[in-house]
Amino acid sequence: MNRREFNLMLAATIGSTVFAGQSFGQEADGSLTAIIQPEPTILNLGINQQTPTGVVGGKIYEGLLAYAKDLSPQPLLADSWEVSEDGLAYTFHLVRNAKWHDGEPFTAADVVFSCTSLLPETHPRARAVFERCESIEATDDYTVVFTLKQAFPAFLMAFETASAPMLPRHLMEGTDFRKAGAEQDPIGTGPFRFNEWVRGSHIHLTAFEDYYRPEQPRLREIYYRVIPDAASRAVSMEQGETQLAQWQDIEPFDVARLSELPHLDMTTDGYEYFSPMVWIELNCRRPPMDDKRFRQALMHLIDREFVRDRILFGLARAATGPIASSMRFYETDVKTYDPSVEKATALLDEMGLKPGADGMRATLKFTMVPAGEVWTRIAEYVRESLRKGGINVELQSNDLAGWVEAVSNGDFDISGNQVYQNGDPALGVARTYVSSNIRKGVMFSNTAGYSNPKVDELFDAAAVELDEEKRQAYYTEVQQILVEDMPVLWLCEQRYPTIYDDRLRDIVDSATGINANFGKVHFASA
Repeated sequence: MNRREFNLMLAATIGSTVFAGQSFGQEADGSLTAIIQPEPTILNLGINQQTPTGVVGGKIYEGLLAYAKDLSPQPLLADSWEVSEDGLAYTFHLVRNAKWHDGEPFTAADVVFSCTSLLPETHPRARAVFERCESIEATDDYTVVFTLKQAFPAFLMAFETASAPMLPRHLMEGTDFRKAGAEQDPIGTGPFRFNEWVRGSHIHLTAFEDYYRPEQPRLREIYYRVIPDAASRAVSMEQGETQLAQWQDIEPFDVARLSELPHLDMTTDGYEYFSPMVWIELNCRRPPMDDKRFRQALMHLIDREFVRDRILFGLARAATGPIASSMRFYETDVKTYDPSVEKATALLDEMGLKPGADGMRATLKFTMVPAGEVWTRIAEYVRESLRKGGINVELQSNDLAGWVEAVSNGDFDISGNQVYQNGDPALGVARTYVSSNIRKGVMFSNTAGYSNPKVDELFDAAAVELDEEKRQAYYTEVQQILVEDMPVLWLCEQRYPTIYDDRLRDIVDSATGINANFGKVHFASA
């Protein structure tokens, strides 16, 4: 029996035992079965914004706005909006017929509560945005005015569902938010309502009949099926037991094969808002990482195109700097680092970092990312590549909690990381490099400990500048400085595959793709 035959047998066994008695919608009757991996820890998006929670919770909860693939804002819980000429007042006009899943009406009071009370306490990204507000007021039941302390043109990009989910005031006010979010069934305004969660097996959502958009949702139900084993996930798609895989559900080496099957399609669209960037994290506080020549030398020892082609199997674009090419304000005129052991060793020699008797110039401990085989391969590749320049790398395995603790507290030499850009550099890029965001114990902050006053100045100026040309000039300069300083080693702009049953329609029609609410998603025969 070869590996493929074994995997087929394994998937068939799982399907007939763990999921016995469950109908997972293998017929195109409005019932969709999607993979979810890893299993979420919680479904309340106000409390947890990790990717699995975003995938499932994005069908239950909603923000005020959605975003087209070109990142232009689109109506969701807000039907329309205006921005004052001075960029200080944002007025949102809410839909008038939205209901929470328990039947209570959604009103401006829920928006004010979410943005002034709950999210600032539980949601780091939302806190950073809404603390810029002088006031957030409901002028009537369906109008909310956000008045800013100073202009912040990225503000309109901050209302995506996972970035600013609306939560029910009547259920959450006066509670311990985190405790209530973990214990209460998730209640949102989205097209699907929570029905059942069997831990280790599946999450079941059903259509919300009182959804405010006419003729939505078009699906009857969604099953999110937990399948920890990568080979079994691939087999489930191959055999039609599941009809949707997203993010890292399918190993990169299996994507092309599955995409060629007659009943499956694949797209890398739908991740434009996130524009995930993969990089090697460097602890710039520690020698020799505190010397930019050392960081530049490491970049010369890494072949980003190899990572793209041989580890990510083409599902990426080689990165050139801190802002992804899919984002506004991306700049091509930056310093380049071609793979060159000669250039790397010249920089190391200039530092006075000479080889020892064993040929090694330095030893670094690589705190490995516990997120699947791709990250393991990246770590192994970095180890072999840096050794060519006389840099010894020791790989250190750990669990997710250990990785987060080490990186967020600066207790590491080098590691891996992936950070979302969230629609605008002021929302998703600056946080990694400004010195004001060096926050011990806080993940996805400036965990490298990098500090450059000029970089701080440029990011601060760009964040409040209303003139687009001036913003571009600020972001161009900051990209050029960062690529010179090399505080992290940018590897690739990840292009995640969404693999889906070819009968599915409207599966990816926005910049948040499979994290969107799926109100329009349907089977062609349904």
